[in-house]
Amino acid sequence: MAGELVVVDDVAATFAEFVIDAWQHRPRAYFSLVVSGGDLAKRCYQRLAKLGQDAIEWSTVDIYWGDERLVPRRHPDSNEYMVREALINRVPPVRGVFPMRIESNAGSYDALIRGAAPLDLIHLGVGPDGHTASLFPDSDALQAPATRYVVDNVDPNGHNPHPRRTLTFAGIALGDTAVVTVDGADKRAAVRRVVDGDATAPAAHIRAPRVKLIVGRSAMLGR
Repeated sequence: MAGELVVVDDVAATFAEFVIDAWQHRPRAYFSLVVSGGDLAKRCYQRLAKLGQDAIEWSTVDIYWGDERLVPRRHPDSNEYMVREALINRVPPVRGVFPMRIESNAGSYDALIRGAAPLDLIHLGVGPDGHTASLFPDSDALQAPATRYVVDNVDPNGHNPHPRRTLTFAGIALGDTAVVTVDGADKRAAVRRVVDGDATAPAAHIRAPRVKLIVGRSAMLGR
């Protein structure tokens, strides 16, 4: 993955400060933020809600999802539920909220993303298996044509539960900036693969005009 790598002690705070700076220097009147899922993403959004409470004019922010587990919206594994609890419900009303919903389909969200592009900032993570968004090793979504920005997907290796909906690599490339956050000793091997450009790690294929990889110190020890 080509991009800027920074190693920090507090990934969530660094992420929040980066988003605030990106909002302050946005090229348009509004700002589009594409959110992620997982425990680290939750911490990032909680910190963004705190640090960005007054630093961001939230009425200019549109929130989209980079991937979703196709479960009911109040299911504990729902990315929408997590983002609402960690961020949306903790800040003033945003301009728009556009979740991926189980009752909808990939094609409709694809059309939504096409209409919203370019997207200011796409937040992504990296799993222990090297996946990003819901682009899993050996999965069909890795072969999605460049004309498809959103597809449904499953993990053929069984490490990640639930059917998924996800941005493709082409969809991620619609972002002006992709911010990838990683933390924890369990991610060391994945970080090594991504930074070294291991083609078997989906996250190594992230492309956008600007890519920033924010890595916690514990995830880099031993490199």
